[in-house]
Amino acid sequence: MTTPDDVTTRTAPAAGKPAPRDPWDLPDVSGLVVGVLGGTGDQGRGLAYRLAKAGQQVIIGSRAAERARTAAEELGLGIEGAENAECARRSDVVIIAVPWEGHAKTLEALREPLAGKLVIDCVNPLGFDKKGAYALKPAEGSAAEQAAGLLPESRVTAAFHHLSAVLLQDPQVEQIDTDVMVLGESRADTDLVQALAARIPGMRGVFAGRLRNAHQVESLVANLISVNRRYKAHAGLRVTDV
Repeated sequence: MTTPDDVTTRTAPAAGKPAPRDPWDLPDVSGLVVGVLGGTGDQGRGLAYRLAKAGQQVIIGSRAAERARTAAEELGLGIEGAENAECARRSDVVIIAVPWEGHAKTLEALREPLAGKLVIDCVNPLGFDKKGAYALKPAEGSAAEQAAGLLPESRVTAAFHHLSAVLLQDPQVEQIDTDVMVLGESRADTDLVQALAARIPGMRGVFAGRLRNAHQVESLVANLISVNRRYKAHAGLRVTDV
């Protein structure tokens, strides 16, 4: 029977070789400019607010520049607003927080300005019916894998799926105690995303595999919606023993 403890056994490093790198030794990301595409929606606004409050320079992106600027002015904290393409060009890291229905179309239009950028996809492909929320399975496997296919010149990661937009936007909430599952193909990139998550008080970024494992991370949001509806909560996740 396969369990979560089934990992490849590694031997101790040979004499003269450097010790394995500390997984919690993360880079300084305080100087990076973060763009949030879909920043006028609840999740995008919440992430923009929290990152800016933590001292990050943030630009909100929208299809309509005026709408983005209005949202930025409402949030304050030095946040700027711009049309999506300008937001992408001016940012070092770009969070994709658009609705699933517009995910592919948005990314197709932004392939050039997103080239060379670190992209963090937090989109959850979900459907809703009278029984509640349920996970959708994109042809590519997940929203993150769709993003990677549409943005071949970008460095695509996946994170920030399980955060409550209500808590993110509530100025009375000082910290959000939750872990952020981070997926990607490059350790350097996932380290940057983990470090960015750690800028928000209470949050911790935890590496959770490569993009091929993104579907189950995105799908879990349907379960959290059910939890929140039953218990009138804003549930997140904590990974134990890490």
